[in-house]
Amino acid sequence: MKFGKYLDENKRTVWATQYVDYKALKDLIKDAAATAEVSDWDSSRVTSLSVARIGQRDQSEEKFFRRLEQEVAKVGQFTQQQVASLKGRLEKLSSRAHSSKDLSSARREELLEEAKQIGDEFLQLEKYVNLNYMACHKILKKHDKLLPKTPCRQFYISHLHQQPWIQGNFSDMMVILSGVFSELRGDTLAEAQAASAQAFNRSTTKYWVRTADVSAVKRIIIENMPVFVFNAENYSGDAQLVNSVYFDNDSLELYHGRLDKKPGALAVRVRWYGPSDPQLCFIERKTHRESWKGEKSVKERFTLPEHKVVPYLEGDYTAEQFEADLRARGKGAEDVAKASKLFREIQTAIDSKQLKPFVRTQYMRSAFQMGHDRSVSFTLDTNLVMLKENPEGHPSCAISGRWYRDPALPITRTEITRFPHAVLEIKLALPEGESPPEWVADLMDSGLITEVHKMSKFIHGTAALFPEMVRAVPYWMDDESIRDSILACAPDPHQIDARARDAGVVQGDKPRKRGQAPDDAESLQHPLLGEAPTLQLMDGSGEGAARPLRRVGAPAAGGGWLAWLGLRPRGVATAIPMRLEPKTFLASERTFLSWMHMAITLASIATALLAFAGASKQRLDPLHRVGGNLVLFVAFILLPLAIFIVAYAAVVFTWRSRQIALKQASYIDDRRGPYLLVVLVVLALSAIFVASSVDLITTWRESKEPGFRVPILTAAQKSLFDSLGDQLGPQA
Repeated sequence: MKFGKYLDENKRTVWATQYVDYKALKDLIKDAAATAEVSDWDSSRVTSLSVARIGQRDQSEEKFFRRLEQEVAKVGQFTQQQVASLKGRLEKLSSRAHSSKDLSSARREELLEEAKQIGDEFLQLEKYVNLNYMACHKILKKHDKLLPKTPCRQFYISHLHQQPWIQGNFSDMMVILSGVFSELRGDTLAEAQAASAQAFNRSTTKYWVRTADVSAVKRIIIENMPVFVFNAENYSGDAQLVNSVYFDNDSLELYHGRLDKKPGALAVRVRWYGPSDPQLCFIERKTHRESWKGEKSVKERFTLPEHKVVPYLEGDYTAEQFEADLRARGKGAEDVAKASKLFREIQTAIDSKQLKPFVRTQYMRSAFQMGHDRSVSFTLDTNLVMLKENPEGHPSCAISGRWYRDPALPITRTEITRFPHAVLEIKLALPEGESPPEWVADLMDSGLITEVHKMSKFIHGTAALFPEMVRAVPYWMDDESIRDSILACAPDPHQIDARARDAGVVQGDKPRKRGQAPDDAESLQHPLLGEAPTLQLMDGSGEGAARPLRRVGAPAAGGGWLAWLGLRPRGVATAIPMRLEPKTFLASERTFLSWMHMAITLASIATALLAFAGASKQRLDPLHRVGGNLVLFVAFILLPLAIFIVAYAAVVFTWRSRQIALKQASYIDDRRGPYLLVVLVVLALSAIFVASSVDLITTWRESKEPGFRVPILTAAQKSLFDSLGDQLGPQA
């Protein structure tokens, strides 16, 4: 086993003895399998109260389960000990950090290093838990493979998930650690507000984060920015539960508008915060604007008490009543007018478009920002799920007089999809021309996060849960890493019609437990999943280290000349499909025409030189024969070069057009082709220079030899020169 660099030799020795003894468990399974092969008969289905059973097979398996339970208990006990130790050290460090103003800079640096070490050990502990969890999964899978008559994997995994070392939530440690870093940095609200006043150019970028990397990303962020605690009274951790109910109609008008990024495309949702039933609701509207036109998308919202949401949606709660309520709460005239305008517009859109509750997103949100300064801020959404707001086989929300799903109703597997990654949003509001902080740039390039341009929870949930209704899907649905989560909520292929689905039936009339994901990806076919996924998050290997994002179907290193030219990605994928404007296609055409112009110019020069060389060869004097050979050589250098440029430009233009059509914007950059063409042109010109120099030296040497004759003009040339002399006059 490999351990973190912050663990000393003594700790490494202790940790090495606390891992699940996979080899011992494997040997016990082999013994049980061998015992099962010796038995030629099986009396497990009948018994007699007067006949003693041998029970060798049961004893072998019993040893295995006893040992497995001992290993699980050992891991749990060790994990709790380490957590208690880290919490104690963290509390002591926190008390010392509160007096950081009186500390010297050297002492403050020592405390910072200690805080970083605690953070590293916490990440190492998380890795330890993940490795043991993976070992338990693998040993149970091997048990079911070698002993198929007594499968136990599914049952024991459910038991395993109830263990405290797996279910434990230690995010409160992140809050304490964040406060320690903030104290030692000396963060002040005044500085934050000053920085916020200067920021005016805001951009938001979304990333996927593997679950195994969430703590590492949090650790990087809190070293430089404190956790923004939503509600310290109800939450001891760093995250708050967020529910958002998105509205749409039966034709999915809002979904397709947001997917196609149509100008003015709307998203209407009702959001509330906290684990309890909604009390205060936020009615929100997001409007898409074309960024390439210099416009910015807008998000607007106002608040309503929960009991007034249904009357508002049905039109019974009017704008006049809303304005009266705002005035009663002491709102100014300007605020009342602005909120009332938004109130009317959203209510009109709901009525005219026949919008109704459609999809809900639910997640735990952690926020990171410097006080009220939003020049640099982060949100991290974990435990992300999307579910249908209208339950299958039950009255819809509209019929029930509700605006969100009845929590008492069961949720079938086709009504919910669990997103396997966390979603990180990096929001930058910096003065124009200013780069993000260095640590933010390092996080973007760390490999821990993967950019997914314009990723939308609403779009993903709708596409995954309503495959029979959508006409198009977002590009990230082809990602291999989310395929299992989509298959888990896929309807049965024989009952693709939503009205005829049975939540507990799968292919081949084989019963399946609710919420159970298929072991084989081919057991269910989801209509949204293509045959060739574009991206894949590779499984961990060895010590559970996550591999970088890799593009499926990309050639191996050195595979093909297109890969060598950089026209096919290899290794870590950085392709981020995004929306492209018509000017992108026109720019590609202009680039192609520029290459063609250069090639035609070279070809024209080469053709003219060939014609000149043919005329020079007809002359009998040595000077013209030597010059004609040189011209012919130059022409044969330039003409193939022009042909190669034409062919290369055509191939690159075709490839680039295909990538633009697929919205693979990051792969339209030709990184090696221009350098290759420059090298070929330089080599051609160098060859021409060398040949011209040799020809000049040869001609000069021949002129020194005896018998060298100056070329004699032909009669036609002499007549031409005489006529020119007559026209120019005596001065010529």
